[in-house]
Amino acid sequence: MDKLIRIILACLLVLPTISSAAIEAYEFKNEQMETDYNQLIKELRCLVCQNQNLSGSDADLARDLRRQTHEMLMQGNRPEQVIQYMVDRYGDFVLYRPQFKSSTFLLWTGPFILVAIVLWLVIRRIRTSQKLVEPDDKSMQRARDLLSSDRDNS
Repeated sequence: MDKLIRIILACLLVLPTISSAAIEAYEFKNEQMETDYNQLIKELRCLVCQNQNLSGSDADLARDLRRQTHEMLMQGNRPEQVIQYMVDRYGDFVLYRPQFKSSTFLLWTGPFILVAIVLWLVIRRIRTSQKLVEPDDKSMQRARDLLSSDRDNS
């Protein structure tokens, strides 16, 4: 009886992993269509995972988007049309490489602007720290005294 319970528990632990590991197998009309599909699911971002593309995500939304991508290609849509559909529906965030336009201007130029500002601040700081200050009379007299005492000791 104890052995039977262990077997049942083992099966219960293994079944969920088997069912969630289902691999989607889509049929394509030709090799180019399959290549387009694979390229698209690598370029489109999973909206749930945010840092994974559709090909690497196991989220339900990613599965739905992969299915939608396949259906659109099978209906004769070009990859550009599939991408435009996804952008229209989910926004530029669905793309790993968003298009350069006014709404994504800061996204594309922001890092360069930030680096330029940091470089300007660093150069400015270096220049201000390198300015020579004219010594006052008291400092000059102290330096003379130190130099003369050094000569006397030698």
